[in-house]
Amino acid sequence: MKRRHQNIRLRIATIVGARPQFIKAATLSRVLRSTLDVEEVLVHTGQHYDENMSKIFFEELDVPLPKYNLGIHSTRHGSQTGRMLEAIEATLTELRPNCVLVYGDTNSTLAGALAAAKLHIPVAHVEAGLRCFNRRVPEEINRICTDHVSDFLFAPTETAVRNLLTEGISPQRIHRAGDVMYDAALFYGSKASLDGLLPGVEANHYVLATIHRAENTDNLERLSAIMEGLALVAGEVPVVLPLHPRSRAAVEQSGRPPQSKHLHVIEPVGYLKMIALEKSARLIVTDSGGVQKEAFFYRVPCVTLRDQTEWVELVEMGWNVVVPPISASAVAEAIFANLDRRGREGAPYGDGAAAQAIATVLCTAFQ
Repeated sequence: MKRRHQNIRLRIATIVGARPQFIKAATLSRVLRSTLDVEEVLVHTGQHYDENMSKIFFEELDVPLPKYNLGIHSTRHGSQTGRMLEAIEATLTELRPNCVLVYGDTNSTLAGALAAAKLHIPVAHVEAGLRCFNRRVPEEINRICTDHVSDFLFAPTETAVRNLLTEGISPQRIHRAGDVMYDAALFYGSKASLDGLLPGVEANHYVLATIHRAENTDNLERLSAIMEGLALVAGEVPVVLPLHPRSRAAVEQSGRPPQSKHLHVIEPVGYLKMIALEKSARLIVTDSGGVQKEAFFYRVPCVTLRDQTEWVELVEMGWNVVVPPISASAVAEAIFANLDRRGREGAPYGDGAAAQAIATVLCTAFQ
């Protein structure tokens, strides 16, 4: 039964634009949709516009398609963020929400937070407090700025809480909620199956790789080291690489695509197929923050091809190893050395009820 407009007590505008945000939003949206007198309106910036990177996630995760699709695709950081800021401001002016909800650290996150703050609309940031302490990383700038204009900061870990306190953010604004990605892993993990996805590739006998961050794809030396390193590994262990459109374009433009019979470069896949690939991998190689955590959720060892990670808990627990991709041999040696790594057990990301905790805080605040 549809709620009548006049019965809405709390209207939340949720800004999303990239794959990890669709997953996080699906988890929290499911709770918000079941909450009386709460209306959530999804606004999609268009940051991920490929069919496999966007629409399929909403279909698989049973999330209503966004009411607004702003259609702002990939371009330079300043241009993209500026166009998003302008479009989101107009959308929020029309919607007049009580609160704006943003996730993670993308340009969509920053633009949504800035637009709301300038319109004096309270901002709620899910996944607040993460820091890699390298301001050359675009996502680091996005997350710092978003945290400092947000009214509700939902930190996934105790480390994230400490980071916020160190930066002088009021404890009253900080909420240790746990990680909605863990909620999603528990809810959707049982629905994912590898059946028919990788003909000829045996479960638990392949390396899964994902590469998309600008620090790797926009640097020819790093990108070549990664691709050539994966090709070296594929000489002994099959490697499955769902390739992000921007990464594929960068590899093609480099003129040096890797050659290996057992390096399986496939199109991007939806969320359920991706977690099926993750659960059945022997090891995961990635530069994605979300995939690092998903590897841990399914207890698969991970090699992160970056200079640092926000998810320091995984490194401390031994499930994740950070390796700067300075050469093909460095990449390959790190993968071979960690194929059967096991870390220690723990629950740094909560108990799988982060979405309910966040919804409770917001509903209580706007009673």
